[in-house]
Amino acid sequence: MSDATYAHCAQLTRDQWAWEFLRRNPDYRQDYLAFIAIWRALEADYGVPPERDFHRWKQDPRAYGPLPGDDELNAACGELCSVDDDRVLLECWMGAKWGFYKFPLDPERPTPPGPDDLTWRPPPPASSRPIGDPYRVDLAFDLSLLLPPQLETARLRLARHTADLRRQGLAAPVTVANQRARWTRMLQLLDADSAGRTMDEHDAALLREAQATVRQGYLDILRLGET
Repeated sequence: MSDATYAHCAQLTRDQWAWEFLRRNPDYRQDYLAFIAIWRALEADYGVPPERDFHRWKQDPRAYGPLPGDDELNAACGELCSVDDDRVLLECWMGAKWGFYKFPLDPERPTPPGPDDLTWRPPPPASSRPIGDPYRVDLAFDLSLLLPPQLETARLRLARHTADLRRQGLAAPVTVANQRARWTRMLQLLDADSAGRTMDEHDAALLREAQATVRQGYLDILRLGET
């Protein structure tokens, strides 16, 4: 694809970046195809707004999650929209599974979604970074001693470590603004990989990071600030 294909990336918000990676997730794409096939079958049987017969729609077991062949939701999925018998409407089941509130979006949609189309659920807390990760800093405090001088020592240590990361060429802190070019390249590599194109060792390593972002890393994007 040409660079013009990714020109819109210069304006993407944090939430839209998360969508750009999620929509390339093969499991989400598979779920969406299964979901929309059921949804269209329900519309064929019960109509579309404003003529939809929602009373009969709600009596159809197809209107509820999970998708055929998928696992049941668990408590980790967060707040759900359910009916009186605690079943979860299929569109809400999809949102809970993939981390958003609104109606599931077509991964092939031509434009980035705005807040009226997609609202993300708060992402789960991040797991601890592994030992050796450059962004990890372990601090110890002695509660038998006064905290203010220890906090000042910790602050100075964090400031020095942040400066070291920047000297190494690592963004600290990570923000949407300083990751924009990197994420754009990651999207390009994902799309090139899906087209079967070869790439050098550097791009292959970045592709592996992009694939991890597609699987779960889009939630890390949602943990960042908007700037």
